[in-house]
Amino acid sequence: MHKNPIICGVDEAGRGPLAGSVYAAAVILDPNRPILGLADSKKISEKKRDALSLAIKQHALAWAVASCSSQEVDQINILQASLLAMKRAVEAMSSKFPIQPALVQVDGTHCPKIAYPCVAIVQGDSKVQAISAASILAKVARDAELYALDKQYPQYGFAKHKGYPTAFHLEMLALHGISPVHRLTYAPVKKHMQAKF
Repeated sequence: MHKNPIICGVDEAGRGPLAGSVYAAAVILDPNRPILGLADSKKISEKKRDALSLAIKQHALAWAVASCSSQEVDQINILQASLLAMKRAVEAMSSKFPIQPALVQVDGTHCPKIAYPCVAIVQGDSKVQAISAASILAKVARDAELYALDKQYPQYGFAKHKGYPTAFHLEMLALHGISPVHRLTYAPVKKHMQAKF
């Protein structure tokens, strides 16, 4: 029996980039199998994130990753798409694993519409281990998508900047126009709409 209430941590990755899906993950950690080195995914190296991602998948009691496409981001806006990806992650986790959370803790200021009690925690990815774990899974999954998109659309350099609006990315947008995976409602992308891929 679990003495402590079962906490599920949830976080997203990819709100700021101009291209690709927004990802979210849900994780219930095993208190008997602690994972050392969990932290906000933005504060650790890619190599360490990859190693931690494997450890989380091996040792967590439950986990799942879900996403919302760039088209969905354009249809419902990035906040709603982030919340929908979180909802999908929680639902995927609860259907994949027999364990159910007593409480869901989400990084940020908004809770997704889910069937469990939920609380939003500002900077939760630095304060709550389960949220740190979720931030790592979401970031690793999103980066994997951008590496795949880089092979599909090599001219944009997605592997290098992961879709963020770097000077190089903006230069490539100006040069090549937009791709099918760019977020059309984002201002720097809108600017180049007329030169459609």
